[in-house]
Amino acid sequence: MQKLTQAILKSRWIVIVSVILITAALGYQIKNIRINSDVISSLPDDDPHASLLKKVGERFGGNKMGMVILACNDVFTREVITHVRQVTDSLKTVDGISSVTSLTNIIEIREGGDGVEITSLIADGEIPETPEDLASLKERVLSREMYRGAIVSEDGTATIIIFSLKDDADIRLVARKVQDITAALKLPEKIYYAGSPMMITSISRLISTDLIRLIPVAFLVIAFVLFLGFRSARGVILPMLTSGIAIVWAIGIMALGGFAMSMITNNIPIILLAVGSAYTIHVLNRIEQVKDHDKHSAITLAMVSIAVPVLLAALTTITGFVSFIFGSYLTMIRDFGIFTALGTLFTVILALFFVPAVVAVLPYKKPGSTSGPGEDELSLLYRLLLTPLQKLLLKHPKNILITWGFLFLAGIGGIFLIQRNVDIKAYFKKGNPTRVAEEIMTEKFGGTKPVFVLFKGDMQSPEVLNTMIRMENYMKKSPDILTTQSVAGLIVELNNALGEGRKIPDNKEKIEQLWFLLDGNEIMRRFVTEDLTEGVIVSKFISADNESKKKFADYMGQFIRENSTPSCTIEITGMPFIDITMDRSLLLSQMGSLLIAMLFVVLIVGVSLRSRSSGIFAAIPILAAIVILFGVMGFSGIPLNMATVLVASIALGIGIDYSIHVISHFNHALTLGESAEQALSTTIGISGKAIVINIAAVAAGFLVLLFSEMVPLRYFGLLISLSMIGSGLGALTLLPVILILANRKQQSLRS
Repeated sequence: MQKLTQAILKSRWIVIVSVILITAALGYQIKNIRINSDVISSLPDDDPHASLLKKVGERFGGNKMGMVILACNDVFTREVITHVRQVTDSLKTVDGISSVTSLTNIIEIREGGDGVEITSLIADGEIPETPEDLASLKERVLSREMYRGAIVSEDGTATIIIFSLKDDADIRLVARKVQDITAALKLPEKIYYAGSPMMITSISRLISTDLIRLIPVAFLVIAFVLFLGFRSARGVILPMLTSGIAIVWAIGIMALGGFAMSMITNNIPIILLAVGSAYTIHVLNRIEQVKDHDKHSAITLAMVSIAVPVLLAALTTITGFVSFIFGSYLTMIRDFGIFTALGTLFTVILALFFVPAVVAVLPYKKPGSTSGPGEDELSLLYRLLLTPLQKLLLKHPKNILITWGFLFLAGIGGIFLIQRNVDIKAYFKKGNPTRVAEEIMTEKFGGTKPVFVLFKGDMQSPEVLNTMIRMENYMKKSPDILTTQSVAGLIVELNNALGEGRKIPDNKEKIEQLWFLLDGNEIMRRFVTEDLTEGVIVSKFISADNESKKKFADYMGQFIRENSTPSCTIEITGMPFIDITMDRSLLLSQMGSLLIAMLFVVLIVGVSLRSRSSGIFAAIPILAAIVILFGVMGFSGIPLNMATVLVASIALGIGIDYSIHVISHFNHALTLGESAEQALSTTIGISGKAIVINIAAVAAGFLVLLFSEMVPLRYFGLLISLSMIGSGLGALTLLPVILILANRKQQSLRS
């Protein structure tokens, strides 16, 4: 390290200019970064439900359905119906929309003079005007399951215009056009937007807003903390500069590689901002502590003593992030692991190469130019925190162990109370228009989570159609399914209109005759393929509760097993099943990533410090902090979701840094002949300040996420901040006690 540092100092301008050029090149790429908040696209290609959902979208005109909700006192007025038609006709002109269905164009099967007539419920130019006609329309709509709760709410106070997106449509572009078109109409009704396209677009907008709004705030907050700690411009600028450069490099490479920002990876800038400053803080702190008349010698001595702990700390942090690559089911979490690990690598490279080069070209305060070597000892930080801490550790080690033991047991108790939540609606604050829209859909229209039951067979066969009808009736017995739609239902309606009863005809010839009446109607594309070998039942699921989704999956599975035949195979997919998969992946990701991170961290620390016990000792404080953190989640009701599932492994990777610095300096002091008590005082004196500043900076940086527009990110910021405080306290209290007691035990064994 001595030779490397000297080489860096000799080539300092080359290092500085190289960093500037790389930053400019990668910064230019950031303009190409995309935002993708579609959770389904984050599922692996081999996921059976995700692949089947994509297949349904390709064969039935899109599985992504959006809704425009018009809420008012009474839908059945000429004014409201006119507005529904305006929205319907306007949405039909939007590129990327495959079909639009509303009160004004949904089909109606009527008995005509010559048999059966299939027409629109409200024909063009025939909007009812008289109270009698409007009352008749209301009676027809609310008396038929095809419309009631599907297109108009049962209380008649809301109606929806449903649109389906083409499989290759740009979701965000279409959603923005839908919002722009309806806003331009300036309708008096309350308008809400629901469904996956609108929700995805809303999340994307929130991601952009958070990035633009919160990153500058995080910069200012961390800068303020650094100023309080270092009381110098370089103590503020250099940590922020290295973090900022690392962010530019990581996001630039994301853009260059064609990766997109998601609701998870949008955390990367704030994480790197908070985490990345740590290594520069330790480097600067050590440089300030080394006093030498020659600036280059002082920098070299500082780098020789700090390089190994910093490298080791970075390696364990990177390991925590890399664990997401191997332990996660969702690609968005894997991407998060890749680029946070890469960004962390950049921050440590900059701390060990760029920072010494920059310090070398800045003015240097020689010994005697300050108030003297006792300045730190007289500082507020030492007087109020570090010195009392040293006395506490030496006088009351057992009390500290008992306190941590009590907190650990309480944390274990709270773990059993943790709930899991993958409902995207929970990402929005109460009162957010998107969340309100989802609540209206759940209350009045049976939810927004689509369910698709795919049938393979001859779609004009009585056997297949009767199986579909039995399936629909079976589904409606579930408390979470209100309505279903299929071609079989249309055939039943036609047959009933002909006076043959509400049933599927007994022979194929009659079905073909009824089919002829439906042939060419736009709605058929949603229910059957052109070759008539596949059909689908379309429904919506109400509940957001995971247990309800699991019960429904088991319930439907029983019917499918009992009714699938070689001539009629049945498969089911939809968001409830995707949610079940994601819920399971949350638990597996949490256990897998945490186990991987823990094993590798203990191994890395043990091998690097040439002591198996050091690896175990380093892990104890952070393990205790993580258990306590899980306890906080359980007792406070903070759920395990796509954001909070990241916390434990991140806390392990970052929090272990504090333990590494304490163990490294403690062991080094022992090799110099100091007693355990003296080694502890030296360790707190050398590493204490940097650790406290780092805890404050990281915690403050993540607390900025409390102002995020997305609820899980608020939880994420709060939990990471708590975990940093917990792991920092563990490194400064629990770990020193363990080291002292272990050292005393070794000494007693030797004697």
